[in-house]
Amino acid sequence: MNYLSTRGGMAPAPFCDILLEGLAPDGGLTLPERLPRLDATTLAAWQSLSYAELAARVLGLFIGDIPEDDLHGLTHAAYAPAVFPRIAPVKPLRDGLMLLGLSEGPTLAFKDMAMQFLGQVFEYVLVRRGQTLNILGATSGDTGSAAEYALRGKAGIAVFMLSPHGRMSAFQRAQMYSLQDGNIHNLALRGVFDECQDVVKTLAGDLDFKQRYRLGAVNSINWARIAAQVVYYVWGYLRVAPHPGGQVSFAVPSGNFGNILAGHIARQMGVPIHRLVLATNENNVLEEFFRTGLYRPRPASQTQATSSPSMDISRASNFERFVFDLVDRDPLRVTELMRSVHEQGQFDLSALRPQFEDRYGFVAGTSTHADRLRTIRQTLEETGRLVDPHTADGLKVAAQYLEPGIPMLVLETALPAKFAETIVEATGQWPAVPAGLEDLEQRPQRVEVLDCDAALVADYIRHHAL
Repeated sequence: MNYLSTRGGMAPAPFCDILLEGLAPDGGLTLPERLPRLDATTLAAWQSLSYAELAARVLGLFIGDIPEDDLHGLTHAAYAPAVFPRIAPVKPLRDGLMLLGLSEGPTLAFKDMAMQFLGQVFEYVLVRRGQTLNILGATSGDTGSAAEYALRGKAGIAVFMLSPHGRMSAFQRAQMYSLQDGNIHNLALRGVFDECQDVVKTLAGDLDFKQRYRLGAVNSINWARIAAQVVYYVWGYLRVAPHPGGQVSFAVPSGNFGNILAGHIARQMGVPIHRLVLATNENNVLEEFFRTGLYRPRPASQTQATSSPSMDISRASNFERFVFDLVDRDPLRVTELMRSVHEQGQFDLSALRPQFEDRYGFVAGTSTHADRLRTIRQTLEETGRLVDPHTADGLKVAAQYLEPGIPMLVLETALPAKFAETIVEATGQWPAVPAGLEDLEQRPQRVEVLDCDAALVADYIRHHAL
């Protein structure tokens, strides 16, 4: 299995090479030359597999340069009971509507599901190649802590994580900044997430700097993240499909488009997914696209700070991979569209709108602060389950697309403890904090606050890189 770039300027490369590269050299995103296919017989045979075993099977379809036994060991280490005491449980709410519990890992957020595998496979490849890697990433709240917990203490790896200063919850900040491991570097930039992400892309696009300091990526621009997320769509499908070959829908709170892109990939591979329901908060650039066909990213000054802060994103890094499929995998067309965004601030694919749902199963909706509070409160009253604000966005939009006979799985994005202030506002009660984390916000924190300037971040990396 080799990989190419959405912009066509990269020679085909195997998985382990693109794992370490992150962004493609031409500024595009990597994708398999072709997607593997799953049929009903294969899916039925996987029904009884453990999560670690299923991950080895699914990831093995994308990874041709790691021996099968070694990959099996990596997935069993990533998804061990000590890491995930429960893994991706289905949590029923009412007839046809349920949560897929993706927040049972060490940082209480769905990002752990992919990041724990990345931590294992990065170290595996680097040790065998005798190389080091400096991971540069940006986070709106959950990616950073999941990456840092997965990579802390790993041989040959340093992590430089950019976060928007003052724009995450207190719990999210404490999870990241309280880590004292020498290979973890937290940089809080005075700006919004999109600006942090722009710094990452600027430095990753400087090929001399990238090569000299051996920069890699853990954001979902790294294909390995997407591949690892495909696993839980297959897992969720196998848990709730009404009958062999029966269809299932997924509702996904979406900011950077990586989580729902994995569902798109699973659907393209042949998993019988009826609808992919994209839920946004007030920063509804993606919802606007699926409603109108117009992709119109907003500047940082127009990106709202909301009560579902991990989705406060107005430029979705992974969206380019879906656009690649929309234009029939034409890299020249993708390059032209991305240039239009850079020069004109938008592109228009309204002529393709019928394909969004008819061909790819996408529908979308938006949720506001008032919607979140109401959904959190009603879900608790009606089901006894407490959900975080992002999952509430997913539930609110999912309700618009429920259909008889087709189970709807809403992807749980985080545990409520990470967003206590909003939970209190909605319900009047503080969410339970998992054992061992009661003092998290009181622990000493280690973070550098910088202006949002790529040159300043580059200088910091020069002084601290491996």
